[in-house]
Amino acid sequence: MIPNSFRKIRLELAREPGHPEGEAGHGYDLLAPLDAEGRLDPAEWRAHRGECRVRRFRTGEADQIGTLSRRPGGSWFFDYEEGDEDDESGFRLGDERFVPGEYVSLRERDGKMHTFRVILVEAP
Repeated sequence: MIPNSFRKIRLELAREPGHPEGEAGHGYDLLAPLDAEGRLDPAEWRAHRGECRVRRFRTGEADQIGTLSRRPGGSWFFDYEEGDEDDESGFRLGDERFVPGEYVSLRERDGKMHTFRVILVEAP
């Protein structure tokens, strides 16, 4: 059973060069534990890491399914397969608040940092 601290979170690409209106078809769906301030909860993640999921979606591409993971030292990343060549990392993701309207930055597979807007946060 998923604990009450878990939330479904949707991130969509924010405005950037080449996407002046953002891009609703480019983003992530997360299932992750949040604390009372809307930040990722490391203790709940540790206790339930098998439940922490990510779905990467792009218009015209197959979805990628992976896990929300954490490196020694506390940095968060999305892990899709064995090895680290496909990982995508967050910039100070542990400090970010997952609240609708807030922004988070992720380094995607292309090696570039992109900004995403938190669109939705709700109970699963």
